[in-house]
Amino acid sequence: MIEINIDSEYIKLDQFLKLADLASTGGHAKFLILEGLVKVNGEVEIRRGKKLRPQDIVELEGNIIKVV
Repeated sequence: MIEINIDSEYIKLDQFLKLADLASTGGHAKFLILEGLVKVNGEVEIRRGKKLRPQDIVELEGNIIKVV
């Protein structure tokens, strides 16, 4: 599991995917999310504006990343 630090109270899911290098652009992040390929805390998440906070876990294509 990889851990990625954020400097604010939360980060939006689409921005987090770019920060974690799982999406190359905002459009790519939007596509991944709307296709149902992204899980947050074990559940499929289709809201690209979902607020992620420390301790949330994001899964995409075998990658597991924890927000810290």
